[in-house]
Amino acid sequence: MRSCLWRTLFAGASALMISATAAHADLKLCNRMSYVIEAAIGIDDKTSTATRGWFKIDPAQCRVVLQGALTADRVMLHARSLPVYGASPVPQNGTDRLCVASDNFVIAAARQCRSGQTLAGFTEIKPTQTEDGTMVAYLAEDSEYDDEQAKLAAIQRLLVIAGYDASPIDGVDGPKTQAALANFLRKSGLKSDAVNAPDFFDTIIKALESPSATGLTWCNDTRSRVMAAVAEDDGKTITSRGWYRVEAGKCLRPDLSAQPKRVFSFAEAVDDNARPVLIKGKALNWGGATLLCTRDSKFEISEQGDCSARGLNAVGFAPVDLSRGGQTIRFTTP
Repeated sequence: MRSCLWRTLFAGASALMISATAAHADLKLCNRMSYVIEAAIGIDDKTSTATRGWFKIDPAQCRVVLQGALTADRVMLHARSLPVYGASPVPQNGTDRLCVASDNFVIAAARQCRSGQTLAGFTEIKPTQTEDGTMVAYLAEDSEYDDEQAKLAAIQRLLVIAGYDASPIDGVDGPKTQAALANFLRKSGLKSDAVNAPDFFDTIIKALESPSATGLTWCNDTRSRVMAAVAEDDGKTITSRGWYRVEAGKCLRPDLSAQPKRVFSFAEAVDDNARPVLIKGKALNWGGATLLCTRDSKFEISEQGDCSARGLNAVGFAPVDLSRGGQTIRFTTP
């Protein structure tokens, strides 16, 4: 379900239509997805290809990403979800592979990456021109949310990640969603009108980046990015899931089912080129003796036998005791 949601998410981005061959005014990206996203754009002309990012765009929000007349041959888009969404959704595929950086960046020659830059899939977009001359591209899901529905679905999604029962994530208001939202506002010491504040998504995300009193929380106390994976045993099947991106100095809660029988954790530090960080010749990671399947890209795996024979990696996970409430795992450098 998790990966399926993201594939349909970007089907809308790749199906954008165009009413003009070149932009004559500002280019604006509008987010009608149920995710807070960060976007990067690629500008391709006859002599060079440049990229620029990241532009954070909340659901039901539009943001200008290019100002003035645009004469480039093509405009391309890559979008990523915030780390708070964890192992899902996975990045979209694109026809062009261009360079990006982990933090805000402008790359003039984006087809040959330098140190600290990685290749990402970009999809050509063809914006429509509005009456005022602005060029607009909409990022949309198959659900075809309007702005109000996208915002509500995004709130539902974050509330579910935070442990509140706001499902299903459908952009439809109702008593269940209102109860979950009221519960979150009360526990956060917020008034009801906080939902209408322009920084409300930042408020929810900040709450998700603080240690949980009931579930698992990862906190990265290193100077490196950490990629983490979690596994849940429901009594019948052990499902491993990753990778969750935990930035240096940040905390993150992986999404867990309501009452898993057992929970396991594995994490490893990586550099700007996504290579393992080595300390005295050994990879800096945090795990244990329970071998479970992973793969290099994002994954959700429910069959744990014969990992290597199936082209997967067997990785040692550590058990996490949640019987007494929340558990915070802090990643530190020896």
